[in-house]
Amino acid sequence: MAILKDIADLIDGKVVGNEDLPITGVCTIQNGKLGSISFITSSKYSKYIQSSKASAIIASDVNFISEDGILVDNTQLAMIEVLNFFNPSVPNQVGIHDTVIIGANVNLGENVSIGPYTVIQKDSTIGSNVIIGANNCIGTNVIIGSNTIIKNNVDLNADISIGDRCIIHSGSVIGGDGYGFVTKNDQHIKIPQNGKVFIGNDVEIGANCTIDRGTIDDTLVGDMCKFDNGIQIGHNVSIGKGCLLTAHVTIAGSTSVGEFCAFGGQSGAIDHVKIGDKAILACYTVAMKDLPGGKTYSGSPAREIKEKNRRDAIFFEVSRLKKRIKELELKLN
Repeated sequence: MAILKDIADLIDGKVVGNEDLPITGVCTIQNGKLGSISFITSSKYSKYIQSSKASAIIASDVNFISEDGILVDNTQLAMIEVLNFFNPSVPNQVGIHDTVIIGANVNLGENVSIGPYTVIQKDSTIGSNVIIGANNCIGTNVIIGSNTIIKNNVDLNADISIGDRCIIHSGSVIGGDGYGFVTKNDQHIKIPQNGKVFIGNDVEIGANCTIDRGTIDDTLVGDMCKFDNGIQIGHNVSIGKGCLLTAHVTIAGSTSVGEFCAFGGQSGAIDHVKIGDKAILACYTVAMKDLPGGKTYSGSPAREIKEKNRRDAIFFEVSRLKKRIKELELKLN
């Protein structure tokens, strides 16, 4: 438990109302609970202020605080601090479980934790303070940087490099074969996939993601990239630093994505296209040709969102005119 002033000091905010108000937890504004503190990050949630049972509200606009709360510059950053305060992470017990299998010439750093039934094959390097969960398979010549967390049931194939301070969630497969075949006489002949995968520092990869190894060149994921669940990255893809990919994004082979791009849910790109820095692809958008950076795109094929909206408006008008013409034809007949 804390009082409102303690929380304000934690997030560098200004108390509105009773600074000695006791706070025992965190809640959403629409499902407010007495004794808890809530947040308003957008004006669309202001409709819940009067009906919410939350004892205090954190906001960047004093008009969103009905009685007691904290005024801050950035509500989302404040929310992170408060959530961590009330739900501190539980440290993993350092140590290697008896069922772990470690191959020859594996180099383990200091304070490494490895869960039950994990296999680490030969010539791999695990950095200091790495936490590896249960039932993981780490292939030959894999490098995992310091302070990285590998959750349960992750498969890291041979010749993979993971940077420092990364998080890889359960079910992900990194370094599987890319999808490459040549068809001759109705036979599909597999193209060898001999490249590697390099993942930078501070990358988070969600559950059930797949990042394929390159065919000849390597597959690259830059620093600070954040992947949601169910992401598919094809062979030889290059993704620049700071990119945000939400659920079920698919990037086909040999495509290059610039820095600080953002992909909405179920968007993606076909193979061999280039997407510029700070491009934004809305949900369900597909890049079918090179796209300049610094613009927002929508649709399939991807078009600048203003052009897409204009085309949609014209289509709507044409549909309405066709309906009107049919009505007039019926009257004339």
